[in-house]
Amino acid sequence: MALTQVKNNTSNIESITFGNLTWINIENPQGVDTEYLAANYPFHPLDLDDVLSRRQRPKIDEYKDYLFFVLHFPFYNKELRTTVPAQLSVFIGENYLITLHTGNLKPLVKLYREMELEEDARPEYFSHGSGFLMYRIVDRLVDYCLPITVKLLDNLEEVEDTIFTGSGSDLNIVKDIALLRRDIIATRRIIWPMRAVIGCLENKLRKFINQDMSVYFGDMTDHMDKVWDTLDETKEVIEGLSSTFDSMSSHRTNRAMRILTIVATILLPFTMVASIFGMNIPLPFQNSENAIYFVAVITAIIVSLMLYMFRRVRLI
Repeated sequence: MALTQVKNNTSNIESITFGNLTWINIENPQGVDTEYLAANYPFHPLDLDDVLSRRQRPKIDEYKDYLFFVLHFPFYNKELRTTVPAQLSVFIGENYLITLHTGNLKPLVKLYREMELEEDARPEYFSHGSGFLMYRIVDRLVDYCLPITVKLLDNLEEVEDTIFTGSGSDLNIVKDIALLRRDIIATRRIIWPMRAVIGCLENKLRKFINQDMSVYFGDMTDHMDKVWDTLDETKEVIEGLSSTFDSMSSHRTNRAMRILTIVATILLPFTMVASIFGMNIPLPFQNSENAIYFVAVITAIIVSLMLYMFRRVRLI
């Protein structure tokens, strides 16, 4: 079976042909790439417009001779420090598979490079139809989501340890919780609409696969459900950690306020007695040499009674 590889110098188009199946891969598609597809394939103009758009929802458009997919997978943007959707657009027909993406999906990029370099692997991927190749690509990308959710769980454990050990400042903990919550919400927003698309893949791709793949598609759906269940767990955990941290912070604030209130109350008799004996009026023992001791005894008695009362009511 013949193998050809083509690199178009005027665009980002690469292709691998093995047997009667061609995989065209386009990273960072531009207008010239969609013009090439429009000239050589019977694609609807709206689908070609969707390829260049970055705000499409995951979907499947079915036509007589081909299918058009828009898929989103989570990708962590280090500059924005948050999870964003990486879009994959796919055209699939009887003898071709066309993938268009920004290059952020590492499993897809790695698989294409493997097909370029490893001749022995091509029959396994190309010999069962374009639908089978599509399955292998999506399966890798779904499996790629699992480490992302595991990383979220690891980050949650780190924040949990920081909260209960008190090893970090309150400001840093609040920041970590906010960043984690943002990542979890963003990942859930990406995965939720993808579940419906993944669930429909088997029925849509069946005519492009020359063997029964129901078990494999079922396994991929299970993996996607596992990803969603893990995201549900992280959502509950981050809400619980946030509530716990708020309660602990509130408790620390109330404790500090209680201590300050007790100290201010204990100092009140000193202020009161000092104010009375500081008045310019005749008072007992005012002219005595032991007046200071008399004032100290009165104050000590009052403070002792207050401390005893606080102890009885368990304020201290």
